[in-house]
Amino acid sequence: MKLKFCGAAGTTTGSQHLLEVNGQRILLDCGLYQGRRKDAHEVNCCFPHFDPKTIDQVVLSHAHIDHSGNLPNLSSKGFEGNIYATFATRDLCSVMLADSARIQKSDAEWLNKHRLKDGLPPVDPLYTPVDAELCLRQFVNVGYNRKLMIAKGVELTFIDAGHILGSAQVILDIEDEDDGQKKRLLFSGDVGRGDNDLLRDPVAAEGIDYLIMESTYGGREHELGTGADDRVAEVLQDALKKGGKVIIPAFAVERTQQLLYVLHQLFENGTIPEVPVFVDSPLAVNATEIFRLHPECFNEEVYDTLFERSNPFGFEGLTLIRSVSKSKELNADSGQAIIISASGMCEAGRILHHLKNGIEDPKNTILFVGYCAQNTLGYRIRSGDETVKIFGKEYKLRAKVEIMDSFSGHADHSELMEYFDAIKGPKKKVWLVHGEEDRSLALCKALQAVHDGEVSVATLDTEVEF
Repeated sequence: MKLKFCGAAGTTTGSQHLLEVNGQRILLDCGLYQGRRKDAHEVNCCFPHFDPKTIDQVVLSHAHIDHSGNLPNLSSKGFEGNIYATFATRDLCSVMLADSARIQKSDAEWLNKHRLKDGLPPVDPLYTPVDAELCLRQFVNVGYNRKLMIAKGVELTFIDAGHILGSAQVILDIEDEDDGQKKRLLFSGDVGRGDNDLLRDPVAAEGIDYLIMESTYGGREHELGTGADDRVAEVLQDALKKGGKVIIPAFAVERTQQLLYVLHQLFENGTIPEVPVFVDSPLAVNATEIFRLHPECFNEEVYDTLFERSNPFGFEGLTLIRSVSKSKELNADSGQAIIISASGMCEAGRILHHLKNGIEDPKNTILFVGYCAQNTLGYRIRSGDETVKIFGKEYKLRAKVEIMDSFSGHADHSELMEYFDAIKGPKKKVWLVHGEEDRSLALCKALQAVHDGEVSVATLDTEVEF
């Protein structure tokens, strides 16, 4: 049995891990690499580590684009097998992949302007909305804790990862024909923190022999525990006292819905003054509607709330914006407001317009509630760069920047250690993925100090046998 690391090894994006067993090639995730546009296009376009036509199945941990976003490209280049995912993951992918296709078109147009100046031929988008729709026909939905044989001698089970709606840890029970041994492999996907405002806690897997584990926050602790509503209220109270806007770059899926749920509680309790709240992201609006369809993913409190009132993600004073014209009107409005807009890393979408219009006003506050990868605009703003470039123009960072990693969907270092400890079984070999190199190395060192099995940091394009 062989495992090849084809993405998210030495970085946090582009999750792709290729398992070869019993003559089958199973791809764990098929995410987009995200970073500088030119570099990202070169990495994503051609699948340099494998031929899509040779992949037999895909197992998808969750819907985030760095895990799912290159599936339409995979299918358009010849992959014809099943894509196994939870019900909620499939529903989220139905809107997220279509949205990604629109971004691919925009990115190709941006890239072609520069290629034209260099005398180079134009490039096509990675995929189209039609490619995204066709890809969805290959999805096979599997509920949590339901066993399914997906290949010869390979049985799949999804267990809750507590990261986003529908997120799963992937358990593969394998009868390896090469050595006649039974083996249990766990792919963590992205691990949630537990005690989430909306979601259930990650489930502890049992009997694990081999583990592919994320390491996004290795060596780093979040500033606050989950559900830190007092700190949210404090930040918003201070921001609103200045009379400006609160601009929140937020991932359209899970983070936006979590914010709406918390804001609902704060307004109901009178903890913060009531001001207009806008969700300016068609994807976030669509995703919020999908959330209400999947009570199986929610913790007990939210689950009960779903049956007590029709919409825990809605309240008076909330406006959900889909149209471009309404978004432009919002940019022209000088009044106080809380604006939640995608993308969370500020790399695309309507958040760029809100930042452009608000970043130089010291009355405004930019509130980050999630991770930003290196080389993204969000990372530069979080880092406090004096000037940042938006739509090719330099802007001075005068707005106040607040960072609340308590909203992060990723477990921090201590939580990853607790997650690892809760996993039962020998864990003979552990490969760390989905982390910047220093983060993965920090977690690796900590795990090696407490675990007798082999722990290593995965290297891109490296193949291991076990």
